[in-house]
Amino acid sequence: MDEILELLEKDARLTAEEIAGLLKLDVKTVRSRIKKFEKDGVIVGYKAVINKELVRSAEKGVRALIEVKVMPQKDQGFDHIAERIFRFPEVASCSLLSGTYDLLLVVEGRDLHTISNFVAEKLSPMENVRGTVTHFLLKKYKEDGVILRRREANKRIAISY
Repeated sequence: MDEILELLEKDARLTAEEIAGLLKLDVKTVRSRIKKFEKDGVIVGYKAVINKELVRSAEKGVRALIEVKVMPQKDQGFDHIAERIFRFPEVASCSLLSGTYDLLLVVEGRDLHTISNFVAEKLSPMENVRGTVTHFLLKKYKEDGVILRRREANKRIAISY
């Protein structure tokens, strides 16, 4: 992968000037390459990695991974059904998989019932959906290469006999 992309993937806050300094490149060159990456769809957005356990919101307090088995549509494959599914506001991400299930969704909702209602009322009744398996996320340790919580010092008192 391109060195500029690697740096931005690790820290999207880096400026073109900082990247140019790190890579010993001209700032103008770095800016034009970043603009080209954006124009070509290589860079599709910039984001911060948030530890959502520390910032629970009322409307998105629970997350689940949902495996979905689908029947691909003739002449459209998986793309058409995947697009119908990822358009739901509850779906935070959607990926095509190999293996037993075809799609992996990350779904966010207010509580367990909100997510189970999404599966029962919106996802499962879809014409091409053949089955689902829902896994509720209990705790996340690492996301996109970033460790979310630092190990706290052991606060237990040592007891010896």
